[in-house]
Amino acid sequence: MAAKSPELVPVWWEVDAVGYIDQRRLPASILRARAESVDDVVAAIASLAVRGAPCIGAFGAYGVALARRQSPSDEAFASAAARIRAARPTAVNLSWAVDRVLAAERGEELAEAHAILDEQRMVDRAIADHAIPLFPNTGAVLTHCNTGPLATGGFGTALGAIVAAARAGKRLHVYVDETRPLLQGARLTTVELAAAGVPATLIVDGAAAATMRTKRVMAVIVGADRIAANGDTANKIGTYGLAVAAAHHAIPFYVAAPRSTIDFSLADGDGIAIEERDPDEVRAFRSAQAAPEGFDAYNPAFDVTPGHLIAAIVTEYGVARPPYVESIPDIATRPRFALVNVPA
Repeated sequence: MAAKSPELVPVWWEVDAVGYIDQRRLPASILRARAESVDDVVAAIASLAVRGAPCIGAFGAYGVALARRQSPSDEAFASAAARIRAARPTAVNLSWAVDRVLAAERGEELAEAHAILDEQRMVDRAIADHAIPLFPNTGAVLTHCNTGPLATGGFGTALGAIVAAARAGKRLHVYVDETRPLLQGARLTTVELAAAGVPATLIVDGAAAATMRTKRVMAVIVGADRIAANGDTANKIGTYGLAVAAAHHAIPFYVAAPRSTIDFSLADGDGIAIEERDPDEVRAFRSAQAAPEGFDAYNPAFDVTPGHLIAAIVTEYGVARPPYVESIPDIATRPRFALVNVPA
């Protein structure tokens, strides 16, 4: 297993640390950093230096492997793993990956973390292949937040599907929501689309509905941080509004995510914990003040889109369609995805 960090690979293992691209620095610079302790791992996740549900899962898995090496006792190791697991509450991939590494044989934690990241690369490719037929042969598509390689450690989910469709010959133009308040769309998705050579236009979040109407948007596709058994989907704040606008304009609204994002234990989205972040993320951006200091601000990191607004959910196992209370449980019964032909 190489300990290298290619251009947009966000997470990797080093000899004595977890390497990562600090995504807060993009697009101005690509800063490669090292998480050398559990404290560093937790801080990187909580601060969004590492973000994107599958990417957080892989990073957390490596963090658990690091904790095993550094913990003086089983009790200390369990406490460290619990801290990593709780670093962000909404994205289920983190808890899934931590629990999977914890279930590995002692001494095999690092191998299991490697397997999680390797499998994610293959899963992303499978999601993209299944999603290609959902796109028009020619037309505009709209996406929100960031779901490319930086978000998964692989090819990407929703954005990976868009890129795959373009490479398959579909003539797509992508409208990219800036994604307030931290601008992951503007800072990250634009970088990935430019690198992939896919035509794209950045828009402010408030222009999404108007763009749907005036720019002939023919599909909306987003990722997910947690999906309930009835198809209710938590994703970056603003996703719910997009789904409502898409329904009004009779535009299909798709979700692309790995099976690890589905929380089969949750009957519906009411049980999804929604992280609320520091109000200063709304009152200012980096060092620039945007509102009076101390002014009341509401800053949920995610919202929940009801399943009835989602035309299809694409996983590595194929395309699930309503009623999700039937199609999603079927995904749970599938054997774990075989690890073959993983792209480098």
